[in-house]
Amino acid sequence: MLHLAARMLRFRKGAFAATFVALAAGVAVLMTCALLVESGWRYQGLPQRYDATLAVVADRELRVAGPTVLGETEYTTVALPERGSVAAELAGKLAVVPGVARVVGDRSITVTTTAAPDVPTTGHGWSSAALAPHRLVSGEPPRADGEIAVDTRLAARTGLSPGDSTDVLTGGDSRRYRVSGVVGTDGAAGERAALFFTDDRAAALDPRPGRFDALGVLAEPDADDRAVLAGVRRIADGAGARTYTGDERGLAGEPEAAAARALTLQAGGAFGGYAAMIIVFVVAGTVGLSVRHRRRDLALLRAVAATPGQVRRMLLAETGLLALLAAVVGIPAGLLATALVRDGLVTRGFVPDDFTVTGGPLSAAAVTVAVTAVALLAAWTAALRVTRIRPTEALGETAVERGLGSRARVVAGLVCLAAALSLTGLTGATDGETALGAATGMLYTSVLGIALLAPWINRAAARLLGPVLRAVWGDSGYLAAANLRAGARGMVAVLTALVLAVGFGGTVWFLQDNLQRQTAVESRDGLLAQYALTSGAGLPASATAEARRVPGVVAATGVRRTSVVVPGGLEARTVVAQGIDPEGVERTLDLKVRSGSLAGLREDTLAVSTAQADAAGWEVGDDAELWLGDGTPATLRVVALYDRGWGFGDVTLHTRTLTGHTVTGLDDQVLIRTAPDADTGAALADLARRYPAAAVVDADRLTGELAHDLAVSGWLNRLLVAVLVGYAVLAAANTLVMAALARTRELSLLRLVGFTRGQLKRMVHAEQAGLLGVALVIGGAIAAVTLTTVVNAVSAQRVPHVPAAGAAVVVAGTVALALAATLLPVGRLLRTPPVEGIGIRE
Repeated sequence: MLHLAARMLRFRKGAFAATFVALAAGVAVLMTCALLVESGWRYQGLPQRYDATLAVVADRELRVAGPTVLGETEYTTVALPERGSVAAELAGKLAVVPGVARVVGDRSITVTTTAAPDVPTTGHGWSSAALAPHRLVSGEPPRADGEIAVDTRLAARTGLSPGDSTDVLTGGDSRRYRVSGVVGTDGAAGERAALFFTDDRAAALDPRPGRFDALGVLAEPDADDRAVLAGVRRIADGAGARTYTGDERGLAGEPEAAAARALTLQAGGAFGGYAAMIIVFVVAGTVGLSVRHRRRDLALLRAVAATPGQVRRMLLAETGLLALLAAVVGIPAGLLATALVRDGLVTRGFVPDDFTVTGGPLSAAAVTVAVTAVALLAAWTAALRVTRIRPTEALGETAVERGLGSRARVVAGLVCLAAALSLTGLTGATDGETALGAATGMLYTSVLGIALLAPWINRAAARLLGPVLRAVWGDSGYLAAANLRAGARGMVAVLTALVLAVGFGGTVWFLQDNLQRQTAVESRDGLLAQYALTSGAGLPASATAEARRVPGVVAATGVRRTSVVVPGGLEARTVVAQGIDPEGVERTLDLKVRSGSLAGLREDTLAVSTAQADAAGWEVGDDAELWLGDGTPATLRVVALYDRGWGFGDVTLHTRTLTGHTVTGLDDQVLIRTAPDADTGAALADLARRYPAAAVVDADRLTGELAHDLAVSGWLNRLLVAVLVGYAVLAAANTLVMAALARTRELSLLRLVGFTRGQLKRMVHAEQAGLLGVALVIGGAIAAVTLTTVVNAVSAQRVPHVPAAGAAVVVAGTVALALAATLLPVGRLLRTPPVEGIGIRE
């Protein structure tokens, strides 16, 4: 059978090429997603910051208990957005573990040097230099509060050497320090440069007093490492911290590493799931259509004594061989695509420079097995009809179209549409991630239902469109309507591919537009302040107080961006939050409060968006349990519900609630509202000069910067969505070409009975117009319902925003695709002499 299958591949180049393209493209797309997941799973960052340690004890993740299933509690692990810290007392407990030589506390303080403001730099206490280990290249360690040591990376960029002085910005303040020494380290430079204060000065600058960012454990030279690690883990687990060893130490030392790992795991996993569902549709439809177009060959094999098992094995061998050949092309293409995605992620700051695409064999094996299994299942299913009937019946059945389908197919299709309808209701009744998940399920169940009911839909459409086609195209339109009715089942794959392209593209692409637009609109409409004092180095609380004292300023509100972790029905999730000083906030911000009041915002209270309140079941007056960005649990009373969560975050806290729980401990901006006739330009400019790297910008510029940030953050989503939509479009084109090339005998027969080339071209035009009309109506309806429901659920907008140009691109692109993928191959077929074409295989 394998030899026969190989010979069949040689003589069925057109159908097999189409199947090969669908399989190879599917492998490439899935390989990209799988490799992102595998690379993120393997990525540990660079451990050189703690290279001399046996272990690092830190708190970088939060483990939250979820629902209990079959007597076992499910747990969710969430990366802490503000990097948790550990108590200084824990160092003493770890130091008494037998075999531990020393435990060194490390403080990570965000600093900026005026000599090299573009170089990301972290400040540490000098004692933590032993963890790398850093070694003095020149000079001596810092011994006074006014001294610092810089690493070779900073020294090379700034030209600093022992004895020089430079300004260092930290904690919203600038101070001049003398460089006492330059330190270097063996190995990679890392993502951030290092700067060392004295230990006392570092403790004074740390916004988390009495705590360390991490504890480095140094072992005795002759210690039993396994015994030491067991003792360290026991104490660390009791304190709620984690022990990082080996390459994992990079995750403790570089916050960018943990964020990059979470991003790639989430993006690759989510889009891999979407891609897998699309590929199932495409591969199943393409393989099924290829088998269908070969009914005469298969029937002839049955007539010359081939058993059903032999025919099925031959088809499976062909499909398996094609899948393996497709993997040979698709896997390298996926590797190349992943490398390009990685470069884009690094360029836009999503992942550090040291993030690499690693692995490959595991992803390649999993993707090849998955795609091959889908293709084999599709081939097996398509072959069952031909192999189950008598050989003579099989040969005769190829002359006419079979019935539309079984009753089971109708029932399954109606069940899918009913499921889609129920998911529509679920999408409208929920919000956030639940609504998005329900909308995705609604999209796929709708397409599956249409695919199952496509024969009846095609026949009904042909009957309804028959008069229109005859009126526009005359006799050619009459023949087109007859073809559509007779080939209702044969056009199933074509209709499904077109509906999938229109429905999926019209939903996911415009959904990203709506979410970005909603965020920008809410931010613009809710910003009542005319100006904002901003600083890349952060602003202390004193900046808000000083802004209020400027003549002509009627209100000033300090804003601190952060994230918090909230419990969910199935798993905990991270949501965007902000801390504000509520004094006068009603004059600078309009969060569109639905109930309650921001006037009650205090250290033990919070305000939440209506979407988050609905998801968590919170109402005004309830106690909300959540975790701050550094993992600290908090129970706060809800004092207000507001609508503009997309523009300002789902949770609003008092700034004092965040004190000691954010990495910088500083505000990101101060919103300023002035009197209508006040001339405050000079006074505000003078205020900005008092704070390092500060500037006063107007509200329009602030909104413009937000729009730019949203565009950058949405780049990855758009890229992956474009790949998936592109694959759906490729599948539609592939299916249309296959269907067109399979009509050689039909078109030749029509020419032999008197039809001209022009009449046949007009017939094909009429057929495509009918199919396109049905596909656009059904796909557009699916996209409209899905998009409207999910946008209303997540942003409370009843009518989604669909740019006219975008809608035109979807419609025009689909029409152009269908025409090009059909008329070009049909034109080629019509150039074949009809006497020659009538003898060509189907």
